[in-house]
Amino acid sequence: MKTSDYDFELPEDRIAQRPAPERDRARMMTVERRGDGIGHAVVRDLPRFLRPGDLLVLNDSRVFPARLRGTLDGVRKTEALFLRPEGEGEWLLLVRPSRKVRPGSILRFEEAGLAGEAVRPGGEGEWVVRFPEDAGVEGALDGAGDVPLPPYIRRPPDETDRERYQTVFARERGSIAAPTAGLHFTEELFGAIRDAGVRVARITLHVGPGTFRPIRGERVEDHRMEEEHFRIPEETAAAVDRTRREGGRVVAVGTTAVRALESAARGDRVEPGEAWTRLFLRPPEEPRVTDGLLTNFHLPRSTLFLLVSAFAGVERMKRAYRIAVEERYRFYSYGDCMLIH
Repeated sequence: MKTSDYDFELPEDRIAQRPAPERDRARMMTVERRGDGIGHAVVRDLPRFLRPGDLLVLNDSRVFPARLRGTLDGVRKTEALFLRPEGEGEWLLLVRPSRKVRPGSILRFEEAGLAGEAVRPGGEGEWVVRFPEDAGVEGALDGAGDVPLPPYIRRPPDETDRERYQTVFARERGSIAAPTAGLHFTEELFGAIRDAGVRVARITLHVGPGTFRPIRGERVEDHRMEEEHFRIPEETAAAVDRTRREGGRVVAVGTTAVRALESAARGDRVEPGEAWTRLFLRPPEEPRVTDGLLTNFHLPRSTLFLLVSAFAGVERMKRAYRIAVEERYRFYSYGDCMLIH
């Protein structure tokens, strides 16, 4: 498949720079997965599109303040995104610029009181950095780190982002990007969903930097996903199996929930447990255990746009996105959303 088949025009002014004034007041396009129907609502209307016996699956991963600015070898200004601990005082960092980093380079983050030595390269732009074991890296990040807003939000983070770039149900620390479809939920909306006879379950998938990376090659098949860690609790696996057995629908909140569920799918069942996944769901494949999806609007030529196309077809998605641009929907992390049902 050609990557260019998954391209579309997106004016710069459609990219949301700030969240909607109220989480559940964001706009919600509704798209029939098997038909031509496209409608317009707001997130607060979601219970109208769910049925008694449906299951809503959330990603409860929590974003941590992962970005620090500092110096490289005492000379160059640098910025680092702390991706995850690697054990023995080591952390995997996404460093910018990374081309001047060498084994033995010292990265110093004065404001956080941290200094570490580059040990070995990781993935693209990534380095494993060793800090003293008593450095208290997580505490230092909590005290001095910035909210890791994505690069297409062209402003520095402020205090409001610490609340709004986090779901109200976030629990398990580990993501450097929010599972953005979940940003639209409020406790009041959850009450209405439960009143509608819809069950709610959780998975955890920690979002890594691959979520921002476009497909650069000409062939979709040549793209390699970066691995992300996920966990499926036993009660969630049981809830998915029960829902499907009883004729309900499994509706994922966000592409991260889809990737976790589909990575754990064995036939039409979901296995509990935890693992790393590189799943790249794309046409002509279809999801095996996920029937519906609530998701924000994604970048052109991205793995996430291919994922939603696997749900509803490429042409249907391109049509929906054209309408979204014409109707001035707000795109990406702080933007509006789409319900594929």
